[in-house]
Amino acid sequence: MVRFLILKFENTWVDLVPTKIVAVGRNYRAHAQEMGSAVPEIPTFFLKPPSSLIGDTGVVVLPAASQRVDHEVELAVVMKDRCRKVSAPEALRFILGYTVFIDVTARDLQAEAKKKGLSWAISKGFDTFAPIGPNIVSKEEIDPRDLDIWLKVNGIYRQHGTTRDMLFSVNELISHISNIMTLEPMDVVATGTPEGIGPMVDGDVVEAGIEGIGVLTVTVQRDR
Repeated sequence: MVRFLILKFENTWVDLVPTKIVAVGRNYRAHAQEMGSAVPEIPTFFLKPPSSLIGDTGVVVLPAASQRVDHEVELAVVMKDRCRKVSAPEALRFILGYTVFIDVTARDLQAEAKKKGLSWAISKGFDTFAPIGPNIVSKEEIDPRDLDIWLKVNGIYRQHGTTRDMLFSVNELISHISNIMTLEPMDVVATGTPEGIGPMVDGDVVEAGIEGIGVLTVTVQRDR
C-alpha cells in the first residue's frame, strides 16, 4: 500500500495525491442488469478512500473478512483544477487527463450490508482496493466517448466493452458531482464498469486496459 503515487503524464511525472476517489455506480446498462439493479435516472456515486490506492504492478490483498472480491475495470478521470458547480459544457477544462482504474469490491460484504440496510463503504474501502495507472493521458489525446475497455484474469477476458455505452458522459458526471461536492486537483473520478464483473482469487494476475491509455497489471494475494 502507498499513500501517494507517481504517474507519468506527457513528458513528466505527477504526484497523484487525491483528497477523494469518487466512483460512479451503474453507469453501464448491462452492468446494472447483471447486478439486478434499476438503471439510474441521474448519476449515482460513492467514495473510496485515497488509502486504497495502489499502482501498476501492485498487489491486491484479499481481506480475511471477505470470501468474494470482485474486479470492475473503469475509465478514470484525474482532475487538474478545483471544480465547483460547473456545467457539463464547462467540465472539460477542469480535467487533467484519463487513466485506468479497477474498482475492487468485497461483494459478499456489500450484499450483506445492503440486506441489512447499512452502508456498504466497507466493501469498497480496504487497502489496495483501488489500483490505478499505469499513466495519465492528456484530455487532448483521446476522446473518452468511444474507447475500448477490457479486463483479463490470467489472460482470459472477463470484461470487454466500450465507453460509448456509458449512460452519463464524463462531462455530465463531473458537472453532477461538482454540484454536490467540490472536486480538488488530483481527485479521481471513476466512471463506472461494463458488464462481466467477477471474483478474483489468490495468485491471479489481472490486466485492465483502455484504448489509447495502456494496461494496468496487478497480482492478487490472500491476506496472510
